Amino acid sequence: MIRIGQGYDVHKFEEGRPLIIGGITIPHHKGLVGHSDADVLLHTITDAALGAIGEGDIGRHFPDTDASFKDADSAVLLEKVWAIVAERGYKLGNIDCTIIAEMPKMSPHIESIRARVAQLLQADVTQVNIKATTTEKLGFTGREEGIAALAVILLTSI
Repeated sequence: MIRIGQGYDVHKFEEGRPLIIGGITIPHHKGLVGHSDADVLLHTITDAALGAIGEGDIGRHFPDTDASFKDADSAVLLEKVWAIVAERGYKLGNIDCTIIAEMPKMSPHIESIRARVAQLLQADVTQVNIKATTTEKLGFTGREEGIAALAVILLTSI
């Protein structure tokens, strides 16, 4: 059996925060704002995995009204969700992700992000695709107000 899920997330920039994308800290003068560490890519992947198994979204499992998730490491949240995926009898078929950001340039970090995501999903790096694009200076990402991310995930039975 196979299951497909998709995810989308957005976070705005703010001075004085680290920029964490896909579990990797990326040098930049601004970071993303969120209740957790605001890792827009890992949130997107978490939502895609939850969608594939019919378990709602990240906010249902880790609500921003719960102080215990304040500044939480998004990698830990994804690992908790991935344990549920495995309990349901699934593993990664493949995942395809897009980071939408005008700045900073993601290309120097793609392979590190790809390796970290593969590790978190207990998969081979060949099962993980990470790409980045800009919006040609249009919209909130084009104005460098924030970053968005998309993911499509395919789960297969163990």
